[in-house]
Amino acid sequence: MYPVIPALSQNSNEKDAPCLKIFYINTIINENIHSLIFRMGGLVMECWESAYIAGIIDGEGSISLTRMHESEHRRPCISIASTDIELLIYIQTLTGGKINNKKNYNPDKHKDSYTLNIKKKEAVLSLLINIKPYLRVDKKRNRSQLIIENYEKVTPRNGKYNPQLLERKLAFEDAFFLI
Repeated sequence: MYPVIPALSQNSNEKDAPCLKIFYINTIINENIHSLIFRMGGLVMECWESAYIAGIIDGEGSISLTRMHESEHRRPCISIASTDIELLIYIQTLTGGKINNKKNYNPDKHKDSYTLNIKKKEAVLSLLINIKPYLRVDKKRNRSQLIIENYEKVTPRNGKYNPQLLERKLAFEDAFFLI
């Protein structure tokens, strides 16, 4: 699990040992922080991974509010459609979500198509926070900003809305779809 540091072996130069020990300790701390963040529902990605996923979402994805059931309020959802299942599996390993296969009615003319849907609130919010600086399409960047700043403020944990909160939730949804 932790990196093997050959310089700390018997043949190492003693001058290098303090720096390598610090590197080793920092590695252990970083791995523990990453596992803690992951267990808390946050996503741990390198900057280049966030930028890469932002580019995929800019080109092939959508950031939206969707209903899981007709009687409930909308929740944030990120979807990415592609004919490349390998790409979606890679993104799924970083973000979670579920890959659905779309029915191909004309396989002679079209490739099979797949969609990665990320609907879990913690995963969506964490992903939006990670990718927002790298989004280039204004509509997607503005929608992600609105969700990050307001979704939890207008959504009670127990799902029960008083008239005031319901009015704020509906205003949030209206503002979202105006973008």
